[in-house]
Amino acid sequence: MPLITRRALLASAGAGFLVAASGGAYAGLVEPGLMLNVTEYRLKPPGWPEDLPLSIAVIADVHVCEPFVPMSRVKRIVETVNALKPDLIVHLGDHEATYRFVAARVPPNEWAAAYADLSAPLGLYTILGNHDWWHNADTIRGALDGARIRIMENEAELIEHRGRRFWLGGLGDQLAHLFDRRRRMGEDDLPATLSQIRTKDPVVMLAHEPDIFDEMPARVSLTLAGHTHGGQIYVPGMPNPFIPRDYRGRFRYGHVVEEGRHMIISGGIGMSGLPVRFGVPPEIVVVRLGNAPAVA
Repeated sequence: MPLITRRALLASAGAGFLVAASGGAYAGLVEPGLMLNVTEYRLKPPGWPEDLPLSIAVIADVHVCEPFVPMSRVKRIVETVNALKPDLIVHLGDHEATYRFVAARVPPNEWAAAYADLSAPLGLYTILGNHDWWHNADTIRGALDGARIRIMENEAELIEHRGRRFWLGGLGDQLAHLFDRRRRMGEDDLPATLSQIRTKDPVVMLAHEPDIFDEMPARVSLTLAGHTHGGQIYVPGMPNPFIPRDYRGRFRYGHVVEEGRHMIISGGIGMSGLPVRFGVPPEIVVVRLGNAPAVA
């Protein structure tokens, strides 16, 4: 999520009042701590063959921590995803939480070991998010490597599925290096990632932040992104301090289609800045491409 400025804190105070008036216990306990929705998208985007069915389970922005997203919550995420029986599982980064309300960190080797129980024929892939880079990158990398979870950074991999093939790309984080509120530098390299795609097979691209969608070519059938938490506090018609202004009508949440290009932005699971979610329940996203069947 973006840094919270003084002006945004004032706005969040107003949003916080509205949330409190609408049910603080719901925003602070029920929605973020108890709910876990499964949101399904069925797509046939340009460049994706209808006779190449593929189901992708998307986990994003878990922000593991005590007491808000403890290990019991991580295990429930794993159980929920496995019950969906997807062909492929991807995690879009921001594995841990580091904001001021966190009571204790969960050691990365613990949550990574739980993710190792995720099961899909085509495996589990992850990218790193801005919070992973800013606070605990080396330890997180070590934990994911130890659990044999594939980290992708400006890489593309050709995957065989049902006698066909598709490319899975994963970008480095676009906000990886934070110098101050105005100066940031990313580790993303979209041209280098695309240069590795050497066949005409369709492409799915993983990106933590949705910003890169403006540069994404039509060659990519689908971009999957997180980062925004769907606004974290979302009341239609009300300003939201967590979402950059340019995102509000475009990149806050859900299925975005621009000039024939498709992106899905997950609302994620955890929180940053403030330990509340309102109007954006935590979710696992399932994307079904081609003629992929629904879960029975």
